[in-house]
Amino acid sequence: MTTAQTQELDVQPTPLALLLLGREADPRSERGVECPGDLPSASDPDLVARARAAKEKLGDKVFVLGHHYQRDEVIQFADVTGDSFKLARDAAARPEAEYIVFCGVHFMAESADILTSGDQKVVLPDLAAGCSMADMATAEQVAECWDVLTEAGIAEQVVPVSYMNSSADIKAFTGKHGGTICTSSNAERALNWAFEQGEQVLFLPDQHLGRNTAVRDLGMSLEDCVVYNPHRPNGGLTAEELRAAKMILWRGHCSVHGRFSLDSVNDVRERIPGVNVLVHPECKHEVVAAADYVGSTEYIIKALEAAPAGSKWAIGTELNLVRRLANRFAPEGKEIVFLDKTVCFCSTMNRIDLPHLVWTLESLAEGTLVNRIEVDQETEAFAKLALERMLALP
Repeated sequence: MTTAQTQELDVQPTPLALLLLGREADPRSERGVECPGDLPSASDPDLVARARAAKEKLGDKVFVLGHHYQRDEVIQFADVTGDSFKLARDAAARPEAEYIVFCGVHFMAESADILTSGDQKVVLPDLAAGCSMADMATAEQVAECWDVLTEAGIAEQVVPVSYMNSSADIKAFTGKHGGTICTSSNAERALNWAFEQGEQVLFLPDQHLGRNTAVRDLGMSLEDCVVYNPHRPNGGLTAEELRAAKMILWRGHCSVHGRFSLDSVNDVRERIPGVNVLVHPECKHEVVAAADYVGSTEYIIKALEAAPAGSKWAIGTELNLVRRLANRFAPEGKEIVFLDKTVCFCSTMNRIDLPHLVWTLESLAEGTLVNRIEVDQETEAFAKLALERMLALP
């Protein structure tokens, strides 16, 4: 297309296009690329000893949280492990800890800052450890979506439900507009509550968890769900489509769980006769429909703990966790494999490595606060309101 044709169509380059062309920068995606200090070399043979020494020097002043998807070299220094919400609550239950070192991603550290006291300081070892799903819904995009719903005449009857895997800004939007937060464990309860408050739900930011919960757990049809695409005018939907929908799903997904396909399920069943397929509800609907079991990270762990010796399992979730579980249960004769043939780590979660953790702990031990995550008071107040609604779910 020529320049003249482009001008005739009044096409304006999007921020993404400018970014790809190298004409703009994205501060959020580039945060933390450079640390305000020197990281130790990844080949340093003393890293484990250095991390242990710094942690011992800090004593009760530090509390290290390790998300299930972290690599083993980091998990070994975690005081507790779990999913994002469990870890944030664990941090809040340790008020004596001055420093909360969250080995996870950005939105998780924000949640911990929201739930902990003002005296506690939440630290993320690498500020570039973000979440692609959480970044798929910005405050500006969601505000524009709400304007679209208002113009369609349905905003007053729409209740926002936001997945825990969202930014503090999105959680605050949810709280401000009468909605609640959910986890992959309580999404069904959250949706039931939301439909008691209104007639429609705006589900942010993971379309797959929203769709799977609505169809699989609440008995809705796929036709009850529409997908709002923030990169298209009016979300790519007509006012009639918005009015007719029960579930308005944000066009977001997890880059890890979104990779699993129906072919992955069929292939593993052919390769391993009698295998049990267990997947996370962030997977695509056709994958969830073809699986034997579906549940959160904690559900997956408990299911494997209860599984009989000699059973075979293909797990559709992040590879670090699958490998850890495979090693843990191998002595019991349980065969546990990754659902897909291709390697699938959470790339942003894996930015938290041993050099970053050592640098963080040594800096704190020397009295230097690094990489603090702070949520402003107004955002925190509305986000906490949404979280409190979740905690009050029946």
